[in-house]
Amino acid sequence: MGMFAAPGAYDRVITIFSPEGRLFQVEYAVEAVKRGATVLGVVSKDGVVLAAEEKAPSKLQDPAFAWKIFQVDEHLGVAIVGLGADARVLIDQARLYAQSNRLTYDEPIDTEVLAKRIADIKQIYTQHSGVRPFGVAMVFGGIDKSGPRLFVTLPGGDYWGYKAYALGAGADAAVELLEAKHRDDISLDEAILLALESLAKSVEGKLEAPRVKMVVIGMADRKFRRLTDEEVESYITKL
Repeated sequence: MGMFAAPGAYDRVITIFSPEGRLFQVEYAVEAVKRGATVLGVVSKDGVVLAAEEKAPSKLQDPAFAWKIFQVDEHLGVAIVGLGADARVLIDQARLYAQSNRLTYDEPIDTEVLAKRIADIKQIYTQHSGVRPFGVAMVFGGIDKSGPRLFVTLPGGDYWGYKAYALGAGADAAVELLEAKHRDDISLDEAILLALESLAKSVEGKLEAPRVKMVVIGMADRKFRRLTDEEVESYITKL
């Protein structure tokens, strides 16, 4: 055999295509993402909403460390699904890119530029032996000179722009509702309610504030802001 992997062993090496043209390790990384708790993003005319289901694995764990949504810069946040450790490294990198953009160009980084840069890193990890792909998908939401934007990066290094999207275990049900109800002229308040309604479709049991985390970045101030549990609860009541 020597230089060829044994038949059926295409999933052991990242750099070998199967005869059907598939990279199994990359596909398996996508499966890791599909098992994570649901996250989603919604673009409205007045801003971007990011929402996540956050389950602490144990009631002994400090709830401050169950985060799924992170601030990258003043105007930009990211929701993650998949392996938190893989995400952490990429979030640190994203923050460095955002800061160096401000230092170099004296302006906040474009959401798409950042999503593409992180996707580039992910892509590199699909092309070298001795590494494995990042088992994490990331939903970047931000406001830049193009207005409110939402970009999704997947483990294979592809990235896409969306008006609204969900990832994770309950994503199919959430996306179905987003497709049915999202409009281009939706207000920020309506986007928050739509995000919650979509999350409700994908979460087992009822929605409640500590389990649901939300961030908004509004056009008015272009600032990343976490909604308090009380605010989330009041929106849930409106639903």
